[in-house]
Amino acid sequence: MSKIKVLIADDHAVVRDGFKILLESKGDIEIVGEAADGREAVTLTRKLKPNVVLMDVGMPVLNGIEATRIIKNESSDVRVVFLSMYQDEEYIREALDAGASGYLLKELASKDVFKAIHDVNVGKMFFSPLIADSAMATIQKLSEDKDTQNNHNFREGLSPREREVLQLIAEGHSSKNIASILEISVKTVGNHRQSIMKKLDTHDVAGLTRYAINKGIIQHY
Repeated sequence: MSKIKVLIADDHAVVRDGFKILLESKGDIEIVGEAADGREAVTLTRKLKPNVVLMDVGMPVLNGIEATRIIKNESSDVRVVFLSMYQDEEYIREALDAGASGYLLKELASKDVFKAIHDVNVGKMFFSPLIADSAMATIQKLSEDKDTQNNHNFREGLSPREREVLQLIAEGHSSKNIASILEISVKTVGNHRQSIMKKLDTHDVAGLTRYAINKGIIQHY
């Protein structure tokens, strides 16, 4: 039987190492790669074609939610299982709407990660027992909501590209650096910046950074 190919995406090397050691103790799982940020996770998914991606929610450059949106848009057969410290309904909702097949609380993940990987690999869903009821209720709400995009609190009408730019601005990247990362012009970055500020009614980088932290788009360490 072929092994389940897994990509681990987390910005902490110690977390990646821990999961790699744990998962490789099972003969039917192969760790094909590790990513330290969301954009690297997208790139490695394209290159390595894993069956399952273990995806941290809060990562630099591109957070796990937005990385998952890109991955699922490009490769719908790749299963994504989120690793998160948060059990708030908003985070679970965003993960599910992005296309996640599973959601594990980090403090409990070592107990559940094997079953989660095996379940999502065959098309099932898996959630840490502590949030299972909440997750199923969220799935029901999403299925009943035909206009989900308009009901998300933290998006405020931002386009996918604007959400990427917002995260990079909030992380302190210059317009030149953002242009290089996203492979767009500095002028286009400026246009996105103006649009974001207008939509969020915020007129300085400090305001954008506070917004990004409050909404979980970036983490404040």
